[in-house]
Amino acid sequence: MLYIFDWDGTLLDSTGKIIRCMQSAIIELGLPEREDHQVKNIIGLGLEEAVSCLFPAISAPASVKLRETYSQHFIAADQTPCHFYPHVQSVLQQLRSQGHQLAVATGKSRRGLDRVLTSLQMQHFFDGSRCADETASKPNPLMLEQLLEQFQTDIGDAVMVGDTEFDLEMAANLGMKRIGVSYGAHSIDRLERHAPELIMDTFDQLLHWRGAGG
Repeated sequence: MLYIFDWDGTLLDSTGKIIRCMQSAIIELGLPEREDHQVKNIIGLGLEEAVSCLFPAISAPASVKLRETYSQHFIAADQTPCHFYPHVQSVLQQLRSQGHQLAVATGKSRRGLDRVLTSLQMQHFFDGSRCADETASKPNPLMLEQLLEQFQTDIGDAVMVGDTEFDLEMAANLGMKRIGVSYGAHSIDRLERHAPELIMDTFDQLLHWRGAGG
C-alpha cells in the first residue's frame, strides 16, 4: 500500500504556528484584519492560493509581499521546531516495517518541506513527496497522479491521509481512498463532505484500518 500524507495538521502539530505567522505578516503589512478561523480555513492550500482566498482582491505585488513576509516569520518561528502529533512517529515506522511505501503531498513549498525534514533528520525517511510550488495546489489531484506514476502504483493500492477538506477533495477528485484526522485544521463536518473511509481521532487508529494490511 502507498500511504500519502499531508504534512501540516496531519503529521506535524504546526497549525497554530501557521496562523500566528500569517497574522504577524498581515499586521506588519497593514492589511485588513482577518480572524484566526479565516486563516485556519486556508491551511492546506499552496501559499499563493491561500493568500488569494484570504484577500480575493489583492494585487499581484501585494500578494508576493505577503507571501515573502509570511515565509520570513515562519522560518524565524520554526527555529523552535514543531512536534509530531502523538503516535505519528511510531505508526510511520511500523508501516515502513510492514513494507508499505510512504509519501508526502503538501501545500508547503519544496524549500519549506526540505527544511523541516532536515531539521527532523528525516531527509530519507519518506519514499517520495510533492509540494505545492512544483505541481498544482490542492484540491487539484495532480500531485497524487504524479506520485502514483512515480511509484507505478494502481490507484486502488493507495490512500491519502489529511486534516483538511482540500486533502480529501483532492483524493476524491481522483477516486483515491481517503482518510481524515479530526485534530487538524478543518472540522469533521467539512471532512465528511468527501466521504472518507475513516476519520481518526488519534493517529494510531491508522494501524487498525481495514486497508492497513493491503
